[in-house]
Amino acid sequence: MKYRAAIFDMDGTVLDTVGDLKDAVNYTMERLGKKCDFTDADAKLLFGSGVRVALIRAFAVINGIASGYDLLKVGTENDDISKHIDMEEIARAEAIYKPYYSSHNDIKTGEYPGITTLLKDLRKAGILTSVVSNKPDDSVISLSDNLFSGLFDICLGEKDGINRKPAPDMTLKVLDELNVECRDAVYIGDSEIDLLTAENSGLDCIAVSWGFRSREFLKDHGAKIIADTAGDIKHILCG
Repeated sequence: MKYRAAIFDMDGTVLDTVGDLKDAVNYTMERLGKKCDFTDADAKLLFGSGVRVALIRAFAVINGIASGYDLLKVGTENDDISKHIDMEEIARAEAIYKPYYSSHNDIKTGEYPGITTLLKDLRKAGILTSVVSNKPDDSVISLSDNLFSGLFDICLGEKDGINRKPAPDMTLKVLDELNVECRDAVYIGDSEIDLLTAENSGLDCIAVSWGFRSREFLKDHGAKIIADTAGDIKHILCG
């Protein structure tokens, strides 16, 4: 067997969270007296790099500064959007968004087809499983416990004291706790952030086409292996 551990992203990979993410952004903006009609498609572009970045992207749309794939520059080395956003307003938005989402994160959220079966099969094959996500850590833990009880060895979300993806810190921390070398692990995700995370961590990567980015987008951003179903991942990892 090639791999000892499989590390999964959460949003867009094991869980379809877009409905709850969208509703939380719209609730936040409504409370602030702003535009509050973001769609599922909008939410897929807002999220992936943590809450603060998602809210900056939302304000960039509201303020007419950026839209579409240009939003994905926020949070990268080429970010020329954030400097035009009022960070005090972002702080107010975070104070509304975080507690709301924490208590409303499982209303529309559910697993993608076949994920539970996949995780059970990987564990039966002796492969350790974990989640590394830029979603707030409390939501990562609660959603994992509620929807995938006992199916992940370690779950880690964004929290103070550790750099978020695509920095390798979170992934390497999980591998250290699992006592697995990078060469023996694979990263599985749905976005450009996940592709970069795998590269920065020295891991092989499987991209999934059912999440927040299209198959064409993933190929354009360097994805070498793309799974179209959870069964594809099992085949790749277990034969």
